[in-house]
Amino acid sequence: MGVVEVRRSARRRRTVTAYREKGRTVVLIPAAFSPAEERRWVAQMVAKLQTREERRRRSLGGDDELMARARALSAAHLDGLAEPTSVRWVDNQNRRWGSCTPADGSIRLSGRLRSMPEYVVDYVLVHELVHLLEPGHDERFWAHVARYPRAERARGFLEGIELAASAGDADGDPAADLVD
Repeated sequence: MGVVEVRRSARRRRTVTAYREKGRTVVLIPAAFSPAEERRWVAQMVAKLQTREERRRRSLGGDDELMARARALSAAHLDGLAEPTSVRWVDNQNRRWGSCTPADGSIRLSGRLRSMPEYVVDYVLVHELVHLLEPGHDERFWAHVARYPRAERARGFLEGIELAASAGDADGDPAADLVD
């Protein structure tokens, strides 16, 4: 289960919410809950969160499914012009969502994306696929990326994640390292 933080709220009357934050599970409950109600709800919400995350992991699949997804996105949004030689999940990217090596056609996506909505994963894949066509981040690059219909929404989602992760960090623009 990992670290679980329970936050009680006097404003909360009946609703219970759970989410992941910085490697721990946060469960929001009404302040009036008894210790027994707290234990029951925490167990229920943690199980629900784990089930949802496991279902998302299965739907995103492994490296073979990721390659198939990349090919489908290239066909749908880039006229099939971006042809990666490999696409795989990696667990060593903690600052970037994805990376691409145009010289050998390889794309790597951070395993952190497995907990994100599918349209966000697709956006990062499209972003990296476009690097196979345009290595830099010039106007042509962004015009290609914009062909993915949910690009702006996904960028906003990732920027929100980055802002939350760097809250209180004054290193400048947290969105600068989002994808590459």
